[in-house]
Amino acid sequence: MGMTTTYLEMTAPSELRPAAVVPELGLRLLDRSSPLVRGTQAAVGADYGWRSATCTDEQWLAKLAAHPLRQYWLLTHGEEPAGVAYLEPQAPGEVELTAFGLVPEYLGRGFGGYALTLALQQAWATEPLAAERVNRVWLHTCSDDHPHALANYLRRGLRSYRVETE
Repeated sequence: MGMTTTYLEMTAPSELRPAAVVPELGLRLLDRSSPLVRGTQAAVGADYGWRSATCTDEQWLAKLAAHPLRQYWLLTHGEEPAGVAYLEPQAPGEVELTAFGLVPEYLGRGFGGYALTLALQQAWATEPLAAERVNRVWLHTCSDDHPHALANYLRRGLRSYRVETE
């Protein structure tokens, strides 16, 4: 069987079903030039075949240039990097969660639901393009991602609107 990609969305902030708070788990905006952006994304995505985990310096710089509006958020536990949540405003009034996940040492500790809650709350608070407010937050996940990713997205209130199988 091929890879399955599921596209999910929320169309109102009231659809978010927050997970229980995890003390000391936070979200911090990074400058795109921070080594934490690339390093943490590589740590999150290495086990799932994310191309960004193995790209060259030239490929990474091209990726940054191709997405000038992307926001790079670091999930933190205390002061330690725990994961990533990258948001990209899109016209009109949409925000895509382009990357989300925890570094391996934070998996299996019950942090994923609250980490996603923080990311989705930030997505709804992001300044949209060509609209007065954000009216849609969306993302996609695939069968190669963490085995609990899709269930976490659905538990937080995202709903599937398209499924593709290669």
